[in-house]
Amino acid sequence: MDKMKKHADRVMDIFAAICEIPRPSGHEEQIGKFLMDFAGSHGLECVMDKTGNVIIRKPATPGKEKCQTVILQAHQDMVCEKDATLEHDFMTQPIETYVEDGWLKARGTTLGADDGMGIAMALAILEADDIAHGPVECLFTVSEETGLTGAENLEPGMMNGKMLINLDSEDEGEIFIGCAGGMNTRITFDYKPQTVPAGYFFLNVSVDKLHGGHSGDDIDKGFANANKILARFLCQSMSRYDMRLCSISGGNLSNAIPRDAQALIAVPSACKESIRVDFNVFASQIENEFHVTEKEMVFRMESAGAVEECIDQSVAKNIILALTAVHNGVFAMSMDVKGLVETSSNLARVRTENSQVSIVTSQRSSVESAKLAVRQAVASCFEMAGAKVVSNDGYPGWTPNPNSRLLEISVATYRELFSKEPKVKAIHAGLECGLFLNSYPDLDMISVGPTLRGVHSPSERLELSTVPMVLDHLIAILDRIPE
Repeated sequence: MDKMKKHADRVMDIFAAICEIPRPSGHEEQIGKFLMDFAGSHGLECVMDKTGNVIIRKPATPGKEKCQTVILQAHQDMVCEKDATLEHDFMTQPIETYVEDGWLKARGTTLGADDGMGIAMALAILEADDIAHGPVECLFTVSEETGLTGAENLEPGMMNGKMLINLDSEDEGEIFIGCAGGMNTRITFDYKPQTVPAGYFFLNVSVDKLHGGHSGDDIDKGFANANKILARFLCQSMSRYDMRLCSISGGNLSNAIPRDAQALIAVPSACKESIRVDFNVFASQIENEFHVTEKEMVFRMESAGAVEECIDQSVAKNIILALTAVHNGVFAMSMDVKGLVETSSNLARVRTENSQVSIVTSQRSSVESAKLAVRQAVASCFEMAGAKVVSNDGYPGWTPNPNSRLLEISVATYRELFSKEPKVKAIHAGLECGLFLNSYPDLDMISVGPTLRGVHSPSERLELSTVPMVLDHLIAILDRIPE
């Protein structure tokens, strides 16, 4: 068997094993144990810090002892999104995969190739005995998807290398040297429940099966946001009927574009047929508006059982108006890098519980002042509506270094392997590299990875033909690292 094919096959075998292990953000205990056991079975030095980050060290191969240490880095957790109708427990059930038209996919859930493929590639290199390299450290961080917790709390001295290859990118043939910073803004509306008047008819209203996707990488692709779509209909209905809002929910994670949203509403019984007609017209208009990007979206309006209470009408009006008005999507494009989103915001999650409507939004930008400006715009919208608004500190961006020695090696080896130039880019998504620089300011870094599409959604898929290409490139880089 060809050596490179053997290594690529091994990567896929390891990824298959990873798919059997539950690893939602904040629950990386099992994948952490898997990594520690892997290191132990191969006689490799391994350390887990108090946050759960794991680092595995492998000595240089003969003749490479004087080469600089290279860090291969990936994150342990995965985004856990599923089709609304699918019953799947990410805490106990494995990811079920299948191959279709050259792509590896999951049945109704996220695939977890973000960043399970990064883990698998790093472990395959640690395991191999026929790859030339200097000293290698493989760092596996926790809770990247929900705030880069592992990278932020990485203990000093965990990494010895000065060159780091992040394995969390999603486009083969592209080498990333910069990323956006980000932060979350959380909004709370408190309300006193009101009694629904007599003679009202109850309806469940929902939009489902939108494309979704990564709130950074996919924010400029024209995908609809389910929370915004639902808010538009509720705003329209509020202006036409004495509508009462009983509950509203939509979306899940701050770094995923919402795929579904739903609300329980009540209208005077005499209006129930009229609002159904309105809903059908609205659905047709939205389907036409997003006919290119949202080919599978489903609108539903169904009769519902009566409930006694609804959200205070004045608060409900402010919630609906704010959700309709708040900025969502691209805020500004980069003036330095053609085609790069500079600043964006995602209306990520809405929930109703315990006399409170809570909302989570996320802001990203490669320019710190612009990140704060879009945060201010989002906060101002909700504060004018009477909500409480709190933002976290967020995480820093990663400023590109076009004079990077690691980048020079990566471009040269890619050109030699594939007889074409790689694209050197920055990405609007958040990577852990910016946080690493806080504790390790001398790191020389790049980010690479196989081609993924639909990440952070059940349409996530991996282009299988790109796996051996990225692995070959990675092996070539390791072989070229200088003393």
